[in-house]
Amino acid sequence: METPKDPLSINDRIREGLSRVAMAMRIDEWNKAKATGLNPTQLAILGLLEGRGPDGLGVKDVAAHLGVSQPTATDSINALERKGLLEKRTDAADRRAVRVAVTEEGRRTLKEAEGRESLAEKAVAALDETAQADLLLTLVKLIRHLQEAGAIPVQRMCVTCRHFAPFAHADAARPHHCHFVDAAFGQPDLRIDCREHEEADPASRAATRDAFSTG
Repeated sequence: METPKDPLSINDRIREGLSRVAMAMRIDEWNKAKATGLNPTQLAILGLLEGRGPDGLGVKDVAAHLGVSQPTATDSINALERKGLLEKRTDAADRRAVRVAVTEEGRRTLKEAEGRESLAEKAVAALDETAQADLLLTLVKLIRHLQEAGAIPVQRMCVTCRHFAPFAHADAARPHHCHFVDAAFGQPDLRIDCREHEEADPASRAATRDAFSTG
């Protein structure tokens, strides 16, 4: 089969590339879930809740963050509750609503799953440090674009956090500043999901976007 003389646009080729990576990640998710007796959605729910602390999340929030329907989230949550991996609690702000939080048994299950090296992790580890840092920054920009377009919920990333000050320092290795820990840090330390995240106001997020466009 001959190579086409007119290849797809670069956007299409990047999308194709991301779809191949997503395929490997889906295999990873199935392998990790199967080893713990869960399915990928159930394991993803545990991972999501583990980073949310004792207050947990509402069922609607779980569904939105994972990109699944609310009935699908409810079915998975009920299955995890029966296994003792999460617990339901009445929402203190709304007695009619339910929040779910991971249990100690759920954390042990997550630890067991995370102890297995994945195909995607091996592929990233094969890149040098500069390539890894560049890839991380590109992913941050892609995720930020998706959330600003309303395609996904706001993620707990540095670039959407009120504690984040981009390019606050002249040091090229550590240009950013986190006011929560009052420390400078570099591009490779940007976080995708930080427990101390506090969402910045729209004006601050726009300023951060502009700083990354020119920084």
